[in-house]
Amino acid sequence: MNEWITKKPLEWQEYVNKEVKVTADEKNTFQGWVFTVDPVSASIVLVNFLDAGKVSVVTVMGHAIQSVEVMNEDGNHTAERLSALFKPANARSYSKDELEQRKSSLKSWLEKNLIPVTEQGSQRDVLCVAGVLTISPPYCPEDCNSSNEIILSRVQSLIKCNPTCEHHKN
Repeated sequence: MNEWITKKPLEWQEYVNKEVKVTADEKNTFQGWVFTVDPVSASIVLVNFLDAGKVSVVTVMGHAIQSVEVMNEDGNHTAERLSALFKPANARSYSKDELEQRKSSLKSWLEKNLIPVTEQGSQRDVLCVAGVLTISPPYCPEDCNSSNEIILSRVQSLIKCNPTCEHHKN
């Protein structure tokens, strides 16, 4: 029985953002940075950073994996590079101060429009509207979550009308 395929997802998670050498069936070897491991098939997605900003992505099927050896545990720098690969081109990251400003601005805007809003979460970073809708950072219309589609749609429309919202500037 293949040792790799019998591991649990938390054990596979330990390989994410590390450079590994994978030996597969028929002694094929693959080397790269682990982006993720599929918890159903045990397949590994490897990324290699090439010249001129290009990347190569390879998936090694879980059933074929014979062994996985960690070669490099660079960690933080590589983790940022890997996560940036699959973000939409227009995705933007915000500083803590920017997020606080965005939250404050949105909360004021909602209150100005007589919408009951509170802060919740362990770091009080989630806005809760009328107890039925949440807005997570970075506080854009697509960051709203509610099972009530009517309220969801109306709050998203209201956020788009907020003069400080990036959607308003487009």
